[in-house]
Amino acid sequence: MNEMSVPDVSVIVGAYEAMPYLIRCLESVEAQTLGADRIEIVAIDDGSTDGTGEYLEEFAARTAIPMRVVRQENSGGPSGPRNVGIGMARGRYVFFLDADDYFAEEALERMVTVADRAGTDVVLGKVEGVNRGAPGSMWRRNADRVDIYDSQVIFTLSAQKLFRRELVERLNLRFDEKLKTGEDALFTMEAYIRGRGVSVVADYTCYYLVGRDDGKHVTKSGSYTLRFEAAGALMALIHELVPAGPKRDRLMVRPFTVGLIQQFGHGVLTQSEEIRRTKMALAAPLMKRYWTPGVAARIKVNERLRLECVALGRMDLLAEMLAFVKAGTAPEVVHRGRDRTPYLAFPHFGDRRSGLKDASFEVTVPDWVGKPGVRRIEAPKAVRRRKSLARRVVRRVRSKARTFALLRNRAA
Repeated sequence: MNEMSVPDVSVIVGAYEAMPYLIRCLESVEAQTLGADRIEIVAIDDGSTDGTGEYLEEFAARTAIPMRVVRQENSGGPSGPRNVGIGMARGRYVFFLDADDYFAEEALERMVTVADRAGTDVVLGKVEGVNRGAPGSMWRRNADRVDIYDSQVIFTLSAQKLFRRELVERLNLRFDEKLKTGEDALFTMEAYIRGRGVSVVADYTCYYLVGRDDGKHVTKSGSYTLRFEAAGALMALIHELVPAGPKRDRLMVRPFTVGLIQQFGHGVLTQSEEIRRTKMALAAPLMKRYWTPGVAARIKVNERLRLECVALGRMDLLAEMLAFVKAGTAPEVVHRGRDRTPYLAFPHFGDRRSGLKDASFEVTVPDWVGKPGVRRIEAPKAVRRRKSLARRVVRRVRSKARTFALLRNRAA
């Protein structure tokens, strides 16, 4: 490998059975406008048998980019190779490039530029799916710095981002090798919470997320039990790092709506009774510990009701909700009170015996009735002001309680 001082970016490529996708992946690094003298590649072959390791060594021998290759026994997941790469990286920034995917030519240059200008620790470059879906809500505009508690960036927690290496080392951030799925969500969420800011490059597609034709993409593998484990780990991390209150509630929306709720979609009705019972049992401790009115109020009625059914342990109620939605029935909009607060009359609205409270049916965030885009329902401003006032009152009460306890301890 050619020697150089400190590269701007260490591109970490963990590869397992990656041929022929690896060819385009590495070519996209070589084509970066940032320049070969400002990049290094750290590639880890995780026990491949399809020629991946040999191709990495061949590419390293001829590329102008400084490149190191490690060949190791299979570790069972992406965390091990990425952690090896972190330990070897020398760049000011690191980027975790999956061997199936590839960069656009200006990707690294644009992300490094905004990170240097804004002084942020994480940069999200716009992602586009190839033969698969990709997150989209966070790419509305460029942003030198976003508030993670009031932004859609929490809905993309994959590892394919630019991370300042000083942050990674200062926090000793590593991927959890015990988790077989969702390990990147923990890494990224902690960087969001504890880092010095997040930037977004939205006006240029930086990264192409490729769906493999052979079906071997890691996100398509693994049993449902691993999904519960991943969701629980993310909830526990948020609970540990963020004090109780609106900020924690906002972040908790992510593991409940992208993670847990997927286990209780329409497909659950076709699964065996044993699997349904197991799913309810796996969800029960998560709902008991992390599901709060503050989290519920940040979720649309349809999804909230499904999660409330899970919290009650009522598969029968959940089945009714799913059947109602599948039938395409539009719930009646019921207005109540002086503020004309809107409620969506899904099954069991007003039925106290079901265990579902009226608050579960209340529109607290923008919602839709009927087919997507037919009718948008907003929570009244008075309701939003009331909820905001209630949160402020709770914070004042807690603050006074802490002050009183401190004075009492000093007097004692």
